[in-house]
Amino acid sequence: MNQSESCGKVYLVGAGPGDPGLLTLKAKVLLENADVVLYDALVSPSILAMINPKAEQIHGGKRRGRHSLVQEEITDLLIQKAQTNAVVVRLKGGDPFVFGRGGEEMLDLIAAGISVEIVPGITSGIAVPAYAGIPLTHRNYSSSVTFVTGHEMAGKYRPQVNWSAIAHGAETIVVYMGVHNLPYIIGELTKAGRSPETPIALIRWGTTPQQQQLIGTFSTIMDQIEATGFEAPAIAVIGAVVNLHDLLQAGQPLLSRTIPPTPISP
Repeated sequence: MNQSESCGKVYLVGAGPGDPGLLTLKAKVLLENADVVLYDALVSPSILAMINPKAEQIHGGKRRGRHSLVQEEITDLLIQKAQTNAVVVRLKGGDPFVFGRGGEEMLDLIAAGISVEIVPGITSGIAVPAYAGIPLTHRNYSSSVTFVTGHEMAGKYRPQVNWSAIAHGAETIVVYMGVHNLPYIIGELTKAGRSPETPIALIRWGTTPQQQQLIGTFSTIMDQIEATGFEAPAIAVIGAVVNLHDLLQAGQPLLSRTIPPTPISP
């Protein structure tokens, strides 16, 4: 008998963007029947409330600069728990395979001989703009979308993303974890030819009753962030589709709040 046949199983589960109604049925069933749930910081409390009350619950972090466990510890813990013949759920915000390190964890588990299955979730880059009344594509505005991470690594942003190619190749750009590096990102996109008047939306706490957004342009958004105290984590949507926000938000649930522009002294 190989090791995977004598162990439990790990499920890499996407919790979606926050609204519990967007959780998949498969994810809900797994949470209700899990022996161990290791969850990330961005999983909403309403989804954590669905976890089997008898399950061991472990907070694995991770937010910028505040990690409850480092990645290696998380992987080791998943292996240890699976080796006790447990049903282990690794619960991640959004989708595990979209900037969630799910691919890395899955490779490590397979290498350790642990049975593992992926359960996709709705990624925040799709759901959050929708709840803000921003379609990522529209026949009159955008026929292409690029999803990109803006997250700095090891305390220093390393320009591995080809922002010039993105500026020329996508009409809509969705940036995950990009608030802290936004000046750099805007600078690179502007340098590549995007107008200073390019529309941009920043959306935090997306799909939850606390959802808030800033709507501006490349030339105004940093002043708006400073004036309102807007903080990460947030999704950034860049492109002409942002202009549809005012028209389409009226059809969304009453949970989306646009932070009004604050007069900025010259």
